[in-house]
Formats: sequence, C-alpha cells, structure tokens
Amino acid sequence: MKYFIVSDIHGSATALEKALSHFYSLKCDMIICLGDILYHGPRNPLPEGYDNKKVCEMLNPLSDKIISCRGNCEAEVCQMVLTFPTMNDYSLIVDNGVKIFATHGHLFSPQTKLPETAFNVFLYGHTHVQHLELDSKNRLICNPGSTTFSKQNSPKGFATYENFKINLYDMEGNILHSLTAVDAPHAGGAVPF
Repeated sequence: MKYFIVSDIHGSATALEKALSHFYSLKCDMIICLGDILYHGPRNPLPEGYDNKKVCEMLNPLSDKIISCRGNCEAEVCQMVLTFPTMNDYSLIVDNGVKIFATHGHLFSPQTKLPETAFNVFLYGHTHVQHLELDSKNRLICNPGSTTFSKQNSPKGFATYENFKINLYDMEGNILHSLTAVDAPHAGGAVPF
C-alpha cells in the first residue's frame, strides 16, 4: 500500500488541488491526513485560495481513501461537513505488520512526548516544518510539513510512505529527502520491519 501523507491544509483549496494532483500522479492508494484541514487558525494569515466549501468538495469524494486525525484547529463543525472521521487524536494504521502512528503533533511529537504505544513509523504535522529521521529505536519519524504555510524556511510539501520508505516532497513534486528503515528491531513490542 502506498500512502500519501498531508498536513495543515488550513482551508486552502489552491494548495489541496496541487497536493491531490501529486496523490494521483504518484499513484498512491490512501491519504493520511494529519489534521488542520479547514480552519486557518488564529496565528496564521488567510491562506491563498481559502475556500472551506471547495476543500470539502475535493476531499469528501475520497472519503474511502482517507485516514485522518484531529488537528488543533479542528472543531465539531468540521466533522459535520467532512464525510470521513477526523476527530480522533490519532490513528493507528497497521500495514503489512508495520504500525504507523499518525497524529497532528500538538499532543504527541518528538519535541514534546512520543506515545507509549508500540509503533514503527510516527507521523505528525502541526509545526509546518518538514522533518525526517530514523530515531535511536530505528523508528521512522516524519513531519511532511504544511501544504499551505511554510515556517522556519521549510518548504511547503507532503510525504509518501511505502514498504518501509518515506519520501519528503516539495509542492512541485521534487523529492527533498528519503529514508528507508531496514532490519529494524521490535519497537516496543511492534512487529519488526
């Protein structure tokens, strides 16, 4: 299974349209959305192409392909207009025995605390800064950045995951960084790679 990882859309139909074009061109099977889908938040400016209704119109037809979690800008009204579940603090995905923990990053993150549950891959957003590393326990840790707002000179972007490999991309579709986990030991009881 090939996953398209996106975060912090913040209501930008322009950014989402570009991201979805890469979802299709890269022939991904599923979308992992790490939250902050509709609202731009009180700390961000109004994004280019801000159109929540259009964002819903683009995402709702893909409901059967979306695994999502709640960002710090999500509200109950967001769930009322989105047809896929998006109010959980995290999603745990098991892909060929690999445990993928997907969260927004405001509750769990490498900067604050990682979850105590077993995982092989940890996906988070929130900071709008791309990040990719293999930690001391041989777990892939990835932040795809934001499709809409870049911070700390990080490019706007997204990521993909397939067969123990994560690629970080900019919004033009250029691979900026890749990491593959091989021969990783059990991660706190998780199945090895």
